[in-house]
Amino acid sequence: MSTNLLLGKKIRSARRAQGLTQARLAEDLGISASYLNLIENEKRPITAELLLKVAAALHLDLQSLASSDVSGLTDDLLEVFGDPVFEDQRLTGPDVREFARTQPDVARAVLELFQAYSSTRQSVAALSESVHDRQEFGGVDRTQLSSEQVSDLLQKHNNHFPVLEEAAERIWRDGKLEGEDLFAGLEKFLQERHGVLTEILHVDQLNGAVRSFDRSSRKLALSEVLRRGSRNFQLAHQLAYLETSSEINQIVSDPVLTSDESRALGRVALANYFASAVLMPYKETLAAAVETRYDIDLMGHRFRVSYEQVCHRLTSLRRRGQQGVPFDFVRVDIAGNISKKFSGAGVRLPRFSGLCPLWNVHAAFLQPGRIRVQLSQLSDGTRFFSIARTVRKHRGGFHAPNVLHAIALGCDIESARKLVYADGIDLESRGAAVPVGVTCRLCDRINCEARAFPSLQRPLKVDENVRGVSFYTPIED
Repeated sequence: MSTNLLLGKKIRSARRAQGLTQARLAEDLGISASYLNLIENEKRPITAELLLKVAAALHLDLQSLASSDVSGLTDDLLEVFGDPVFEDQRLTGPDVREFARTQPDVARAVLELFQAYSSTRQSVAALSESVHDRQEFGGVDRTQLSSEQVSDLLQKHNNHFPVLEEAAERIWRDGKLEGEDLFAGLEKFLQERHGVLTEILHVDQLNGAVRSFDRSSRKLALSEVLRRGSRNFQLAHQLAYLETSSEINQIVSDPVLTSDESRALGRVALANYFASAVLMPYKETLAAAVETRYDIDLMGHRFRVSYEQVCHRLTSLRRRGQQGVPFDFVRVDIAGNISKKFSGAGVRLPRFSGLCPLWNVHAAFLQPGRIRVQLSQLSDGTRFFSIARTVRKHRGGFHAPNVLHAIALGCDIESARKLVYADGIDLESRGAAVPVGVTCRLCDRINCEARAFPSLQRPLKVDENVRGVSFYTPIED
């Protein structure tokens, strides 16, 4: 048995999660409790026949048992131990990898502890600023931790939920929807099937909200600031709660979501997924992507949705046998904060820190509204192709703030050939690739001029008489 699989530890985790004792599970499997104990502690191999029994007894699929997530766990741990708080510990990459491989449950506990610490640290900093400014303040903000858990849930399902795709297709059949007048079709479906009346209200009547549903009166109010595509999206979003509440609740019961806040955020994310699937049906979207060679603007016109909505939808085209290009997705604000992320192409995105400043997504702010392309290469030789563009939220009026984000989609080099944006780009040229990292603390490009923090790989040495390409570039002995 390959030790990389760590089947025994996975069986033990699944058993404990379901509240089963070793004796009870052993009885169900027809083996002794002592033999099960040896298996769980990786001291005895498990036969294929017994593995099938375990999967049935614990209601698990074989893929979840056979797959290994040690690589992702190791990456997260490396990022954690790259925090300055561990700077004096002198931990090495091999140490962290061995820890993640041999003690995955403890490693995950360390991640949860660091997440709590990181969230508390940021909250304390915010509270300190409030006190300094003599402002009122509230309790500890756990939103970031909850959003990370929702990101983990989407990542776990590869951002593809067949049950919601099927429900969206059912809406089109039952509602006899037509793409040319989707709003009228969705509005009629809501009224006839659920007794919900839709009305468009002025901004001041909704106190800044763009959608509000009153359960008692069965009235759905939408803001006048929403454009046609956004109005369609909000109608479909409301339908998600009315049509797929049981399916969504089943998905958010996943133990990866540990709080009421994360489960609530999870329901919102899944309702958004459903809405996107209604506005952009799977087969039609995949066909349009192939036909237009993933021209995002053209697809947006075709389905009457925004640039960001197309980008989101493209990351979810993972139906078996009908898959689109696997994309990484990241959205940042002008301060560099990551508000949304998904790794579909395998490029790791940071969990606890900021993204490398050399990534294409940051440069998009220099030319708002224009699509920028970039061929990038990580320090391990991995190359990927990305496109980035800014998106602007609709203003509610003259005094409403202008909110600008940048979105980047990335894919592997081979898949890039399917994109219209790669036309004229020499994808084979390594010299044309921009050298990037994930985060400064983990990047081993010591002489990078964009470095904002010292590398975990090399201790910082300061020589007042010598200046490197950046302050954090170590001086060679």
